[in-house]
Amino acid sequence: MVLSWTRRNIFRLVKKEKRQTQGGGFGGELEVEVVIPNHFQCPVSLELMTDPVALSTGITYDRVSIEKWIEGGNKTCPVTNQVLTTFDSIPNHAIRRMIQDWCVENNSYGIERIPTPRIPLSNYEISQTCTRILAACQRGDDKKCQELVGKIKVWGRESERNKRCIIGNHASTNPGVGAVLTNAFDCFSSGDSFDKHVAVLEEILEVLTWMTPLEEESVPKLSSKASLNCMVWFLEGKDLASRQSAALLLRQVRVQELAKVGKVVEALVNMIREPIGSTSTKACLATIFNLVSSTENRGEIAQRFVELGLVSLLLEAIVDGEKGVCEKALGVLDCICDTQKGKEVVNNNALTLPLVIKKLLRVSPLASSFAVSILRKNCDKNEEGVLIDAVHVGAFQKLLVLLQVGCDESTKENATELLKLLNGYRNKAECTDSSLDFKYLKKSF
Repeated sequence: MVLSWTRRNIFRLVKKEKRQTQGGGFGGELEVEVVIPNHFQCPVSLELMTDPVALSTGITYDRVSIEKWIEGGNKTCPVTNQVLTTFDSIPNHAIRRMIQDWCVENNSYGIERIPTPRIPLSNYEISQTCTRILAACQRGDDKKCQELVGKIKVWGRESERNKRCIIGNHASTNPGVGAVLTNAFDCFSSGDSFDKHVAVLEEILEVLTWMTPLEEESVPKLSSKASLNCMVWFLEGKDLASRQSAALLLRQVRVQELAKVGKVVEALVNMIREPIGSTSTKACLATIFNLVSSTENRGEIAQRFVELGLVSLLLEAIVDGEKGVCEKALGVLDCICDTQKGKEVVNNNALTLPLVIKKLLRVSPLASSFAVSILRKNCDKNEEGVLIDAVHVGAFQKLLVLLQVGCDESTKENATELLKLLNGYRNKAECTDSSLDFKYLKKSF
């Protein structure tokens, strides 16, 4: 197959001949067709190779193309169909230099010379760096550790390939990069003051955030008392990048250990009250959800969140938040309603019922499930005023629509029970124009 490479509007204009008259000659640019030699084309992408590498079968491919082929689960050579004995690829410098020479020769046609590629990051380099980081931790040399972690950060910024190599390194070495960095974080968090090692701790936090989710072997060190206290300290700090990194990493720790940290509740509430961005807000809400839903003393923790004014903050987040924020805020509010104090505060807030009902069928099935659960927990048969208010703001119609559209079994059960409760108060509610609420119902005729 011959591949033609046509470039318009980038080639040099053909010079006009002196014999051309003023109104004659060429009226536009000349379209030039440049044919790429077959042996310069990648057999997979059929494009000019920019980083040619040879496999064990002797066939040369462009590095990006063959790596995508292998990462897709293929274990054979695309051309020969032979099973690869090794996935190592060797740079084909001879072909690369020939391609560069060809590019230079055709420079007048707008073809740019391909750059000489960097030597790709290897697992050996990563493993050696990890070993040196561990040695620096044992010596307590935070400067050297910061330098080595910075090296890993630079590698990750250079290319997505490097980042994948760093993240996947744990599969071929023991310990992996994540485990080494969490060990270093725990090591330099154990001192008398976090200020002494703040530079290296910030560097480690930044690298760990783009390695999430971390492998299982990294979690114990990240969940140590020293590491958790340090992350909460960063959460309370003034540096926005470090606060966001700490918020993202708290989702990875063991929630039972996190619940023992004294100031974590206050720090998380302050992050919600003064948000940095939706990413950190979602991370904090996810951590709060874990604390109030799965810890042994979740009732006590939920009450502390309520006392700090979390309910009103959650309602504000539901009003203005994007889909992910809204889902998580409703999930936390649902868990808070499991406690008597939380239920009282939720019911006493005039925004709760209209806002929760408004979000039904408007965000996602998960958000609707949380919303129905919140209504079920707060619409008690003894709370006549709450039931009348729920009917007044359209809960009955919304629940009917939800059952017709479809939902999971738990939500269906809660919605059915709510309809039974609300049905007896429909006549007591003020008359409202509910025609708009029924517009989504399917007609039976």
